Amino acid sequence: MKKIFLTGLIAISLFACQQKDKKTTASTGTSAASDSANYTTIQWLDSIKNIGDLNVGQNAQIKFRFKNTGDKPLFIINAEPGCGCTVADFPKEAIAPGGEGEIVAGFDTKNQHGGEFRKNISVTTNTKYATGHILIFTGIIKKEGEEEHPLPTPVAVDTAAQASSPKRKVEKRVLNIQKLKAQ
Repeated sequence: MKKIFLTGLIAISLFACQQKDKKTTASTGTSAASDSANYTTIQWLDSIKNIGDLNVGQNAQIKFRFKNTGDKPLFIINAEPGCGCTVADFPKEAIAPGGEGEIVAGFDTKNQHGGEFRKNISVTTNTKYATGHILIFTGIIKKEGEEEHPLPTPVAVDTAAQASSPKRKVEKRVLNIQKLKAQ
């Protein structure tokens, strides 16, 4: 009985110490974000990613890399996914000037419908000009038995020819007549 009590007491102590460390790091980052004298700059090495085709039920890991381009320590204060199918992990310690880090997102397709998707993660930092940043990843979820979606072929559009086409001129005239009648 004493061994169980002692083991429980040690476990609670260790848990409390870990929580205190997390609170200290978080409070340092939060105070840096509220004091503009501690603001720095960030360069996202990749803030938008297309992760391609995934099968329903497949998990994906997406890494967004960044660099502290300022002269003060960079704190990632929070990384909040836009939905419940995505989780985000971010560095809890300061990133030194010139240092690099990454935010790792996990995406679970288990309860997703097939087709194209676009997910985002809102990141809060202690950066000049804007403390909020948006990371985006896109792709296609395939249902079982579906073939891969080919990439769309770019189509050249001649906007000058479209603007002078007879159909376009008629549409403009109809709109102008409708405007005159409304007055």
